[in-house]
Amino acid sequence: MTRAAGRPDGRLEERSAGRTAGRHRGRLRRTLLAGLVAAAVVLPVSAAASPDVPAPAPAVLAEQTALPDRYAANRAGLAEAARMAREAGRTGRAAKLEAMEAGGTARFLAFDGRGRGRAVEVLGDLERADRVAVLVPGSDTTLDTYQRFRAGAVALQQRLLAAGHPRSAVVAWLGYDTPGTVSPTVLTADRADVAAAELGPFLDRLGRAAAPGAQLSLLCHSYGSVVCARTATGPAVTDMALFGSPGTGAGSAAELPTGARIWAGRGGADWIGHVPHVRLGGMGFGTDPVDRAFGARAFPAGAGGHSDYLKPGTASLDSLARIVLGIDPTDPEVPRV
Repeated sequence: MTRAAGRPDGRLEERSAGRTAGRHRGRLRRTLLAGLVAAAVVLPVSAAASPDVPAPAPAVLAEQTALPDRYAANRAGLAEAARMAREAGRTGRAAKLEAMEAGGTARFLAFDGRGRGRAVEVLGDLERADRVAVLVPGSDTTLDTYQRFRAGAVALQQRLLAAGHPRSAVVAWLGYDTPGTVSPTVLTADRADVAAAELGPFLDRLGRAAAPGAQLSLLCHSYGSVVCARTATGPAVTDMALFGSPGTGAGSAAELPTGARIWAGRGGADWIGHVPHVRLGGMGFGTDPVDRAFGARAFPAGAGGHSDYLKPGTASLDSLARIVLGIDPTDPEVPRV
């Protein structure tokens, strides 16, 4: 039986339809993956508001300003910001700022109480420290959520002291405008690029402020790992740890602009492990840092969740303290610090 003249072969029709369906499936898959990235990153954490609270402009200090004078100037700015917030009826913000004052003993290298706010706090004696850890936070870290961020810095400093290393310091670096968790900015590297341009020079200055020959470690949580992965570092930064990371935007550790050892870890209950590690245009961050193909050194992170990495008693805190002290966290011969 012959086909009518001009009628396409049935198999050609099937192949053509298959190719069309494949293209549609590919587009659908990319759309779904983008949606999954957005849902996984955005939904688990509620956004913190950015209150319009009056606050003074930050202190303008010369680079050579002595640390005690720098601390005093920023404490004064913090106290004034708390006073202004209370007078404006913003009692919630005022209470949070007053808690940050720590009875007049807190040591801030920088403070800006305007908007979502910025603060760079030192725990320990920076001038004597030969090991300095710099914590870089993720999304929705603001002055209103600062105590949660600071608690991790305190826990790390206590762990370093318990390990018998008094010449250590921890710097809580809220030195950038973190993206809101419920916002499109958390899916792009725009905020990270701006932050990295500030973090790199800060690390250079920090190295000069610490003891001669001090070794710095960058400990980077969640979106903070995107910041660190874009930060050019000098030889003083010996280690960079990425944890709770959605990806960095780089395909491998070798692509990062640093000569530091790159570590990566993820807690067993961290929801970010379910985020599709894809990059579509300018959205998403690509290769998972804990994937062997990324080339980072894996560190034990225990069974904790996304906000648990610096909690006392966790395997992740122990690993991060070892990294700061220059100890391989995977070495079974070294007892827990």
